[in-house]
Amino acid sequence: MPPEPSSHTKNPPSQVIRISPLAYLGCAFLLFAVSFPIFGWPEAFGWLIIAPIIAAVWVARVRTTVTPDGLTVRKLIRSQSLSWSQITGFRFPKRSWARATLTDGSEVSLPVVTFDRLPQIAAASGGRITDPYAAAAAAEESANQGDPESNGGHPTGNQSDADD
Repeated sequence: MPPEPSSHTKNPPSQVIRISPLAYLGCAFLLFAVSFPIFGWPEAFGWLIIAPIIAAVWVARVRTTVTPDGLTVRKLIRSQSLSWSQITGFRFPKRSWARATLTDGSEVSLPVVTFDRLPQIAAASGGRITDPYAAAAAAEESANQGDPESNGGHPTGNQSDADD
């Protein structure tokens, strides 16, 4: 449950998770690769010029935007807005983008979102999603505070030659 907003609480910024601009370099290589057949036999292979154009449009368009109100999923042809009340959880398949599980049991693919992006999603969700990295760090820190072995065997953590 997210914390109650107040007049002095600032809204977390929205996070736009998109494909790296370096992907345009791949589009340029694709254009270079298809240029040879196009120039060799334009009547038969002229249509190949569409491939790098579609790839560049895909890189520019595909993204997931996380706001305190929900998610906006933008794919090549269509967009979809999801409120946090529609989302019951996330699934992170191996070698694939994350999927949001909805209240009706269906799933929506979240372009470019992987488990590594979870801190960004947590920061922009307004407390609805917890950051597992921060939770693990807090648990480790609390465990280290109660464990005298983690401080060099001394409760204060200071070792001196006078102890020997």
